Amino acid sequence: QVQLQESGPGLVKPSQTLSLTCTVSGGSITTNDYYWSWIRQPPGKGLEWMGAIAYSGSTYYNPSLKSRTSISRDTSKNQFTLQLSSVTPEDTAVYYCGGGTGWGIPSRRAYDYWGQGTQVTVSS
Repeated sequence: QVQLQESGPGLVKPSQTLSLTCTVSGGSITTNDYYWSWIRQPPGKGLEWMGAIAYSGSTYYNPSLKSRTSISRDTSKNQFTLQLSSVTPEDTAVYYCGGGTGWGIPSRRAYDYWGQGTQVTVSS
C-alpha cells in the first residue's frame, strides 16, 4: 500500500522560502507514468494544484506560481520536495502531496495516493 507523508515547518515568516517534503512508502516515485504533485488549500477556498514532478524527473508548474515554485526529488530517499519562495500570508494553507497518472488537476479524486496534509502558516 502506497502512503504519502508531508513534513516541514508549520510556521514560516513572510519573504522566506517555504520548504516541504513528501515521503513516499510502499511504492517508488520512479514508477513509470506516475506524477507526484503538490496541492494546497487556503482557508475557506478550494484546492489549488501547484506543480508536479514526473517519474522521469520532469517538472510541471501552475503558471500562476511558477516564478516562486521549485519541485525536486531524492530518489534514494523516495522523497520529493516543494520550495515556495517569497511567501506572504496568502500562502497560508494546508499543503498536500498526491500521486497519480495525471497532473494539473485540483481534485482529490484525480489522485491514486494522497497525503494527510500539513498546515503551513505564514506570519511574522
